Amino acid sequence: MPKPRYSLLDLIRGLALVSMMAYHASWDLVYLFGVDWPWYHSEGAFLWQQATCWTFILLSGFCAPMGRSRYKRGLTVFACGWIITLVMKLFMPATPNLFGILVFLGSAMMIVHALHGVLAKLPPLPGAWLSFLTFIGLRWINRGTIGWGRLTLTLPEGLYRNDFTAFLGFPHSGFRSTDYFALLPWFFLFLTGYFIYRLAEKKGWLAHLPDLQLPVLNLLGRYSLYVYMAHQPVIYGILWLVFSVI
Repeated sequence: MPKPRYSLLDLIRGLALVSMMAYHASWDLVYLFGVDWPWYHSEGAFLWQQATCWTFILLSGFCAPMGRSRYKRGLTVFACGWIITLVMKLFMPATPNLFGILVFLGSAMMIVHALHGVLAKLPPLPGAWLSFLTFIGLRWINRGTIGWGRLTLTLPEGLYRNDFTAFLGFPHSGFRSTDYFALLPWFFLFLTGYFIYRLAEKKGWLAHLPDLQLPVLNLLGRYSLYVYMAHQPVIYGILWLVFSVI
């Protein structure tokens, strides 16, 4: 039986989508239109980007158990990610987009669906904490280290070999991507969202989610995949027109 649709989740997704579009517009300004904007390279901009992607991934993990055709949904998102990769390869070969957010989210959805029988037997609160602490410990695995605070370990360079290891979380020295989300560490943040949903379902919190309606944001959140697929060409086209006129 399909789960009910919660307007609050659409609203949060819509807000994250607006933030993501603003960030991508900023990226276009700096890297494609040559705008000199030092703040974009600051820690504040990095925190903005991280807050946006963390929200998307946690929310996607939270929503993973909802709805029907979960494997089909994951496969669709995965395929859309590769379509973006192909389009970028054809039209912007100097800015490769390999293993971007949609490829990751589609992969995570399918993995969680495949493991649902095992994951459903685990207690949700310890599962959420263990998943999040694992994510923090693996946060910089793409750069060659794992650990918490001063307890860090440098991983062998032999793990970082090719594009397949990059997909797993071990990018080789020549790997480049404008949008890179490997399975490690991000799968464990996705899994944190999954266990938070399980906890909310167990405690009966879902029935008390407020019905918040901001029509534009809710609409964006409801059709987030379509918006994501269309937003970058639209933003680039608008900026190109603006800069052409200027």
